[in-house]
Amino acid sequence: MFGKKNRDEAGVTLVATNCELVGDIHFNDQLLINGVVKGNIYAQSGSKATVTVSEKGRVRGEIRVPNVIVNGKVFGDINSDRHVELAAKAEVKGNVYYNFIEMVMGSWVDGHLVHIRHNGNEVKSTEDKQKDSDDLKGPSQVAALNTGVQ
Repeated sequence: MFGKKNRDEAGVTLVATNCELVGDIHFNDQLLINGVVKGNIYAQSGSKATVTVSEKGRVRGEIRVPNVIVNGKVFGDINSDRHVELAAKAEVKGNVYYNFIEMVMGSWVDGHLVHIRHNGNEVKSTEDKQKDSDDLKGPSQVAALNTGVQ
């Protein structure tokens, strides 16, 4: 039971529904948040680490994990060098830095969406791209562009 540990075993850490954790979390493998975390969440960049914030889960702090799945609430920035999935009930109040993102109808982000490349170089945010596009168009084209259905 406490002997040799198989290095291929994935560890799953659970913050249960009736739990509030205050402080930063550093982890490998998988972290499932059903309760509340008041602190930052970190995992090794480029690893297979995944954090999942369930529908009942809440995070007040920054998330810096390669793979992030959110279906609850996050109050802070999300920084992922691999994959971000925002499920139907996801609410993020902060910026989302991503390499690849999936957003389901019903999820929302109150902040910037910023695409980053694998090497960590930041690419323009969606808002910056809009400003650049506006600079290239005349006033009448900008007004038409900004009145479209969102």
